Amino acid sequence: MTDTPSYGCGGCGARVQYAPGTTVLHCPYCGHRQQIAAAGREVREHAYAQLATLPRKPAASVGAYVFGCPGCGARTESDALAQRCQFCAAPLVAQHAAGELIAPEAVLPFTVDRSGVRTALSTWCRSRWFAPNSLKKVSEAETLRGTYLPHWTFDARTVSDYQGQRGEHYYVAETYTVTVNGKAEVRTRQVRHTRWHPANGTVRRDFDDVLVPATTHLPADQLDQLAPWPLTEAVAYDGDYLAGYHALRYDTEPEAGLATAKTRMAQAIEQDCRSDIGGDEQRVSAVDTSYSDVTYKLLLLPVWIAAYLHHGRSYQVLVNARTGEVIGDRPYSRAKIAFAVLAALALVAAVVVAFVLAP
Repeated sequence: MTDTPSYGCGGCGARVQYAPGTTVLHCPYCGHRQQIAAAGREVREHAYAQLATLPRKPAASVGAYVFGCPGCGARTESDALAQRCQFCAAPLVAQHAAGELIAPEAVLPFTVDRSGVRTALSTWCRSRWFAPNSLKKVSEAETLRGTYLPHWTFDARTVSDYQGQRGEHYYVAETYTVTVNGKAEVRTRQVRHTRWHPANGTVRRDFDDVLVPATTHLPADQLDQLAPWPLTEAVAYDGDYLAGYHALRYDTEPEAGLATAKTRMAQAIEQDCRSDIGGDEQRVSAVDTSYSDVTYKLLLLPVWIAAYLHHGRSYQVLVNARTGEVIGDRPYSRAKIAFAVLAALALVAAVVVAFVLAP
């Protein structure tokens, strides 16, 4: 069984939870506020080369946490790093056991609260073209869950040797024949050609905080759409920031995370190669990259997850709990789409009639 802090309110004895945008634990009953102790350390990057020496287990082999609720005494098994007791709603935050999973190094606390996320959702709903009018009620009817999602960040110094070609445009005058009023006319036009030259060289780039989702519970492309994140505002991990919220533990190993990070680095490196090649066009045929000073950390990012039903179908929306950015699924109104198509056709018809009747 994992140790769980009590998070008891010093004012009324109820349970406190983290208040978004602050450094305090707040009691929703009596309003009492308790300051979260300063971490006393900076957020650190860890040498990737030392990862293999850590006494850890594969994430897939680590069993569920067993929480003993300090509020009602109930036992709860869960893969979550933090959640609420299903019986009394007391905050449950797991304490990391040495030799199992890598502990989070940093957390980016919530700043958008429930009121703020409803405002963001309302704005998002109003801006959806071709959405049914009933979608506007989502901000009032949705179920919301504030969740910390694990991500890996990677730093690296890279040196890349490349081979390719530089293309330089030049123009040649060519003649062609057209028929005008039944007569052939010879005209001249400038046709662009490209002259290719071999190119090779070396580019260097330092990467900082390349972000990779460490959970498979949500599609990576959806999580990527929530960027950018103010990563420089992350603070050293403290479980108090998780009190009252859901938090997932990672299920993507750092080795797989680094492979994804290198794929993302490769896109920037190729652009560096093209810039170094110069010319009007570039071809990059081969890139050989070496990596040094590779570091990593596990970071928790705050997301509001909203789920709502519309005509019997479930839709999910994600809200960046730092910036208010909203992404997600939405229904479409067939009536609005049909009306827009008919309006466009009517406009085209009006333009054609006006053109035909013009003197």
